Amino acid sequence: MTDEKKQPPAPSGTGCVECLEGGGWWWHLRRCVECGHIGCCDSSPEQHASRHAHETGHAVVASFEPGEYWFWDYLADTSAERFPLPPPLSRPEDQPSPGPEGKVPPNWRDLVLSD
Repeated sequence: MTDEKKQPPAPSGTGCVECLEGGGWWWHLRRCVECGHIGCCDSSPEQHASRHAHETGHAVVASFEPGEYWFWDYLADTSAERFPLPPPLSRPEDQPSPGPEGKVPPNWRDLVLSD
């Protein structure tokens, strides 16, 4: 966050904003700590979270997956210091990953990008 006194915003939703708008799908979700944007990870076909970081300069994201509590700085390409965020801290546990339900192709494993 650029302003230490500014409270981080709540997440923009429970799924990748752009995938939901465009009919796409994601593997895992990331939350922008600057504006709350939820985007898909770099293993997802569209990589909306890192695209958001590079387009907006909002470098730091938090995992938006249940049980994961890490932060990443896309611009520095390294882990980032964690700090408290307002809930929810992850997608709903009953929401499938990959998701969203009904949009994931049967061959999704072949389409997930690997490092």
